[in-house]
Amino acid sequence: MSNPVRDWHKSSFSGANSPNCVEVAEGAMTAVRDTQNRELGHLEFVAGEWNALVGTFKAQG
Repeated sequence: MSNPVRDWHKSSFSGANSPNCVEVAEGAMTAVRDTQNRELGHLEFVAGEWNALVGTFKAQG
């Protein structure tokens, strides 16, 4: 399987000046990685899982 090129951007849930950030790349699979430790890889979620996770954060926040 090929490694897709991803368009990473800072998550809207990361604070503007926070060093503790995550980056997100959306597509068929949503990928999430730690900005400070990019070399450690990323997690991937299908759209429904990602939407449920974000919905939970919003409900608790």
